[in-house]
Amino acid sequence: MTSAKGAARTAQRSDAFRRVARAGFVVVGLVHIIIGAIAVSIATGGGGDADQDGAMEQIRSTPVGGLVLGLVAVALVALAVWQIASGLLARGKEPRKWGMRIKLIGIAGAYLVIAGLALIFAFGGHVESETTLRALSAVILGAPGGIVLLIIVGLTVAGVGVGFIVIGFTRGFEKTMDVPEGPSRPGIIALGIAGYIAKGIAITVTGLLFVVAAWTQDPEKAAGLDGALRSLIDLPQGRAILWLVGVGLAIYGIFSMVRARFARM
Repeated sequence: MTSAKGAARTAQRSDAFRRVARAGFVVVGLVHIIIGAIAVSIATGGGGDADQDGAMEQIRSTPVGGLVLGLVAVALVALAVWQIASGLLARGKEPRKWGMRIKLIGIAGAYLVIAGLALIFAFGGHVESETTLRALSAVILGAPGGIVLLIIVGLTVAGVGVGFIVIGFTRGFEKTMDVPEGPSRPGIIALGIAGYIAKGIAITVTGLLFVVAAWTQDPEKAAGLDGALRSLIDLPQGRAILWLVGVGLAIYGIFSMVRARFARM
């Protein structure tokens, strides 16, 4: 642990590494803007996959898509390493410290998954996250106590989504940033509130679909982010709701890019 903490301190003291890690927030923002745009397209009768796969496909379709995806992967790996380093160096009482470590390592894991997707698409590969999630749900359902396990997975994911919504309403994101004073402050805070709430809704619905898959014993219901967003259409005024969530995800993307400048790192 001591050597790991030493490596973490070395990484955090590097200005070059810090700049690359900050670029990771820009990348996260880009991915969310694309997902939000696809969601808006679906809401207005268009098509596309409103998830990380769809975002990577859109980036790859550009003339320099492979190069951009490579840079995306590098920035996200750097940001993930930074999160892990922050977790190792977390301070405070043991329960709080370990809670923070688990949270930051979980965030790092999400960044690494997206980085892996970027590399796969950069080299001409293709991944269908919906197919993967459905297959994983089928495996869990086939295991002893699988229904309970899948419900726990779904409620955990939904809990993360609720956490995003709470952070949005309480402006908890301000604790991780040095939000500047002046005329730009209200706009940055508004972006954070709208973005976190929209992302929280999307994640919460994704988690609830796992619960539905467990309750109905139908792994096809666990359709990931794209399926979660599309399921909103079935609600009263569903297309309008999906449009708003899509815009909110794009706003979260813009906020992430702003965060690259003001995040405490």
